[in-house]
Amino acid sequence: MKVVITGAGGQLGQALQASAPSGCVLVPLDRTALDIGDEAAVADMIAREAPALVINAAAYTAVDKAENDVETATRINGEAPGHLARAARLAGARFIHVSTDFVFDGTAGTPYKPDDATAPLGVYGATKRAGEEAALAGHANALIVRTAWVYGDTGHNFVRTMLRLMAERDEVRVVADQIGTPTYAAGLAAALWTLDEAGASGIHHWTDSGAASWYDFAVAIQEEALALGLLDRAVPVLPIATSDFPTPVRRPSYSILDKSAAIALVGAPAPHWRVHLRDMLGVIKTHG
Repeated sequence: MKVVITGAGGQLGQALQASAPSGCVLVPLDRTALDIGDEAAVADMIAREAPALVINAAAYTAVDKAENDVETATRINGEAPGHLARAARLAGARFIHVSTDFVFDGTAGTPYKPDDATAPLGVYGATKRAGEEAALAGHANALIVRTAWVYGDTGHNFVRTMLRLMAERDEVRVVADQIGTPTYAAGLAAALWTLDEAGASGIHHWTDSGAASWYDFAVAIQEEALALGLLDRAVPVLPIATSDFPTPVRRPSYSILDKSAAIALVGAPAPHWRVHLRDMLGVIKTHG
């Protein structure tokens, strides 16, 4: 089975390549290999490669920068998924598009279901929602998987940032009033492959299990890193309010996603986020 993966250089793209089922012939494409915002280039590439599956793991993810770079965010997040979806449909290929919890405003008191009303708080969330709509319009059987708080073995992410700050500083201050679910890219990648094998379509949600604030996540990172010898000392981790750390765009204060429909298809819930955090830190200890 030939599989085109866009965003192949990112955390999820690399995890998808590492966990691909046996027998897959991968066509990994990063931004230098394909401009997914170029409709003609996308159409030519898909027609030439004739894949059985296209997975779009590419996105414009600079949430704050997007407010002043609307054109690029719209092109990559809002329009490109439609280009990829249409090209996949014409080639007879399945299509998976990865989206985000940022399509919601975070005011819910219970986990968001896939069919709950969306209400993005900024350009990033709005363009990602537009991308979902474009993908579904371009491919009747497209699979949209929303996820949240993704981190991987490589690249820049919250875990690596915390490890660096905890090694350099005498204390670390972390927002404690935003609640979500840290999600290991390797676990998300495995779920995407399984959902494809199950023939899933429409909008689904997938994250690791459990819930945490960024503060909870940071505390766990320090505890697990100390146990593994990745940190030499403990430093105070201080909870702060979102208002103490203002950003150009409001973040959802609550973004737990209801995964029940996807769990039924996968056959089991994801491991708890702390289990996957321990796995990721084990990779860092072994491979750096």
